[in-house]
Amino acid sequence: MTDFHRVRRLPPYVFEQVNRLKAAARNAGADIIDLGMGNPDLPAPKHVIDKLVETVGKPRTDRYSSSKGIAGLRRAQAAYYARRFGVKLNPETQVVATLGSKEGFANMAQAITAPGDVVLVPNPSYPIHAFGFLMAGGVIRSVPAEPTPSFFTALERAVVHSIPKPIAVVVCYPSNPTAMVASLDFYRDLVAFAKKHEIFVLSDLAYSEVYFEGEPPPSVLQVPGAFDVAVEFTSMSKTYSMPGWRIGFAVGNERLLAALTRVKSYLDYGAYTPIQVAAAAALNGPDDCIVEMRDIYRQRRDVMVECFEAAGWSVPAPAASMFAWVPIPDKFQHLGSLEFSKLLIEKADVAVAPGIGFGEHGDGFVRLALVENEQRIRQAARGIRRFFDTADTILHNVVQLKKQA
Repeated sequence: MTDFHRVRRLPPYVFEQVNRLKAAARNAGADIIDLGMGNPDLPAPKHVIDKLVETVGKPRTDRYSSSKGIAGLRRAQAAYYARRFGVKLNPETQVVATLGSKEGFANMAQAITAPGDVVLVPNPSYPIHAFGFLMAGGVIRSVPAEPTPSFFTALERAVVHSIPKPIAVVVCYPSNPTAMVASLDFYRDLVAFAKKHEIFVLSDLAYSEVYFEGEPPPSVLQVPGAFDVAVEFTSMSKTYSMPGWRIGFAVGNERLLAALTRVKSYLDYGAYTPIQVAAAAALNGPDDCIVEMRDIYRQRRDVMVECFEAAGWSVPAPAASMFAWVPIPDKFQHLGSLEFSKLLIEKADVAVAPGIGFGEHGDGFVRLALVENEQRIRQAARGIRRFFDTADTILHNVVQLKKQA
């Protein structure tokens, strides 16, 4: 039997190959240090868990919830945007709670994409930014991931040469996977471009609170007139270490959010009500837990940069996000990111995310996540150093075996 139409449009999920190898190594007794998936290991804040426990079992909380989010949660998100960005949101029409930002992106794609519609997506980029539109029947045109003048040169070229004209452009800063940060001036130029060409801006701001240097990352909605063209997606996952709770938000343009709300109304009844109540408590509560989270990731970043450098692998220090975007060492460049990632599991007991999983322009890199404690990061560096010290012999044997196969 052939695959179904939408399944055929999706390439093999690169990360699954690494996950299978990682699972096999662990089953064989290996202690794999997992720097691959951006899955926060820090606990959710105590006051948030306490609110969840307090709410579970109360009358009516086990019933269906609201697809677009309970009113208190939407008000809490609006209050967060007012505090953090100075942006005023109407919680009734300009805020939608989603089952994580990933679901929000995918359902927005379903809501606005007609078959053959062109969407401009950075390459490399988080997979759902492209695959959400592919599953909806759209066509992806790649643009650079860097928030530089070359980004706008590529956008102009794409608009001129794409038939039909693109309907939207996706941006993600702080970037997953590259950790790059955009300025408010960049967003001003982006909004002006979008208005000029009558296209939408879909901004992924999931890492808004994970920053280490300089000013806090801005929101595109801080730009005057951005509400005319932009929707922004955020998440509780990284800010509050709540990835499994599946709470995120889409905010901004009312027309786009109305379309998203209508699609969601056919697909889900929203998250479990006590989870939404606890998420509201997180947004309305103290910021101490956010500062603590940021400090822990900063310390892990500094340890990784230091000890990986000592192991012979230079890691550029990310200014934001919970990831380092790291060039493959020269002697391994010819392997590509997937084969290099497999070797790290087999020879160093370290799992990373191959750059090719984020687009073909990521193939010279791997992504390292700051999701292991400092001791484990140092242990990973020791394993990598042992592998590098013996790589000439090991690599020769691996290449020979592949040729014979």
